[in-house]
Amino acid sequence: MKIPLSRRAVLGGALTLALGSGRGREVLVATNEPWATYHVKPLLAEAARRGWRLTQLVPDRSKITPGDPVPVATLADAPKADLLVVTGAGDWPADCAARLRRTPLAASALAYQVPVEAPRAKEIRPRLRLITASSAADARSFGAYFGTRRRIEVVGSPQTDDLPARAPEKDLVLVLTSVTHPDGTGTSAPGTQLLLDSAGRLAAAGKRVLVGLHPRENRALWEKYEISSVSSLVASARAEAAIGIPGTVFPLIAAVGTPLVGCTDPALTVPEYLRAVCSSTIAEAGQAVSAVSDARLPDPEVLADAVGPVGGSARRLLGAWAGAL
Repeated sequence: MKIPLSRRAVLGGALTLALGSGRGREVLVATNEPWATYHVKPLLAEAARRGWRLTQLVPDRSKITPGDPVPVATLADAPKADLLVVTGAGDWPADCAARLRRTPLAASALAYQVPVEAPRAKEIRPRLRLITASSAADARSFGAYFGTRRRIEVVGSPQTDDLPARAPEKDLVLVLTSVTHPDGTGTSAPGTQLLLDSAGRLAAAGKRVLVGLHPRENRALWEKYEISSVSSLVASARAEAAIGIPGTVFPLIAAVGTPLVGCTDPALTVPEYLRAVCSSTIAEAGQAVSAVSDARLPDPEVLADAVGPVGGSARRLLGAWAGAL
């Protein structure tokens, strides 16, 4: 005899299927900085909550720090994936996309890209099921980088999901380094000598210098100062102002409420919105002290354009990826 199912049982079963359908997803990520896993790390908690596994593709394991929480794999031993996410169209992500031709493909701006079409963007562009960016300004830049005018989904930055409460300490200045010397994991940034000289001027003027190291920066260059033991974003809450070479973290620090000064160089190419969140930019170390003393936050409209939605960004990003499957 067939026992009829109750409406509650039917709905409960349907809900279980709906919730479980996304579990066990395998997502591969390939970045323009092949061994730099710090862009993927903020996504691990949300991936675990969903029962997904994120794995970063690397050419080999030679430059992976022991204990790095981000799982990595080479193309030779990568798991079969439901989705490949590229964060740029450099040689490494383009090579990964070419090798994994049957894997659904998405592009997500986890770090800024200059608004000039990348040479290999045309290889990736036709396959993209989805493009995401952190903010409206980031979307404009990322779209130009991929040579497309298609819709880009703005999801925010996962790093803003837990912004620190600002508690500035008198005369404390956060120096945001970039990369002084290129190495096997990526290139260097123009303007670093200017930043080093500016830090010296600030210290001589009685400012307390706290250094927020770029993950690939040479620590030895900055050991005369206090080096933050926490991320630059968290450290920025303690600072009256921050100074550095404009980068991905600049809008996020502005979102904390800490004003910024940019160190620029004629050879430095960054999207305009990263400069726009700066109170001012300097080209000489002698300008550093006055620029930091006078630093102010950008207008709210400029800040909102550069930062994007705050809170729940990792959830929105992985939700967008789920929709591309």
